[in-house]
Amino acid sequence: MPSDRLDRIRLANDVPSHVAVIMDGNGRWACDRGLPRHLGHREGMKSVREAIEGAVDSGVNILTLFAFSTENWSRPAQEVSALMVLLQLYAKKEGTELRRQGVEVHVLGDLERIDGPTRSAVDAIVSKTRGGTALRLNLMISYGGREEILRAARILADRVAQGSLSVEDIDEDELAGALFTPGVPDPDLLIRTSGEYRISNFMLWQLAYTELYITDVLWPDFDREHLFDAILNFQRRERRFGRVASE
Repeated sequence: MPSDRLDRIRLANDVPSHVAVIMDGNGRWACDRGLPRHLGHREGMKSVREAIEGAVDSGVNILTLFAFSTENWSRPAQEVSALMVLLQLYAKKEGTELRRQGVEVHVLGDLERIDGPTRSAVDAIVSKTRGGTALRLNLMISYGGREEILRAARILADRVAQGSLSVEDIDEDELAGALFTPGVPDPDLLIRTSGEYRISNFMLWQLAYTELYITDVLWPDFDREHLFDAILNFQRRERRFGRVASE
């Protein structure tokens, strides 16, 4: 049955090109039900599918999901291990369907830190979906915004030391090109679930003028209708990028 929200999105004809999501609330969802935290993460996989399909339906070009942060490495080893297994499961289970839907997967972050089986699984889903044109899906794994900027600074410093770049030529474009997202437009809309009002070290450079949408919905309960609500809210806003609004 067609969604009334989706119809209104299409009528407005002002869809955010790039939507980023901080998927928060898996652990709380599980604890509220007396379940172990890893079952909340497993349930959240269904919401990933909902968000992807909703993004395709509404005409979003890029969907970026914060899947695993650098800070998550400090969680109990059992939970980290369960998250890595879930990443492997997701990559193996969803690759064929994502390719069918025309979704091209990119996995971005400090991938040197993840274990061999997980790295092989994410490499496989990237390879399997390469060339998809309906949606670019960025999965941010072992990612932190401050670490990303430090990494970019080191890359630029190394180029200066080698003589391929002068200090005077370092500008916003050069720094942006050294991030994990070179050539990717900044997010137009950031959605955070679970009602927390913070960005948690996520895409600190790229979110400079991104519109924020906070929902109390826990990630495992998030579906495409919630995504449509966020897009409809975005469509009602006036984006000024620091400029004075026109009269």
